Amino acid sequence: QTLEGHSSVVMSAAFSPGGENIVSASDDKTVRVWSAETGELLQTLEGHSRGVMSAAFSPGGENIVSTSADETLRLWTWPI
Repeated sequence: QTLEGHSSVVMSAAFSPGGENIVSASDDKTVRVWSAETGELLQTLEGHSRGVMSAAFSPGGENIVSTSADETLRLWTWPI
């Protein structure tokens, strides 16, 4: 299955703790959350001013942390 939606290089991807979702980080300045089962785009997280280097779910799956070339970390509550 191919997940498409980012408009630039994907820098990282990770499964949620339960494996039901995937989070991806891209040079297009976004974090995206996908359904691992269907490949459906569930959410696009915007707020970084430069490319996003990495993104990961917290151990409980209730948060996502992202790192960016804009020299910031962002903490997102999931689901939003």
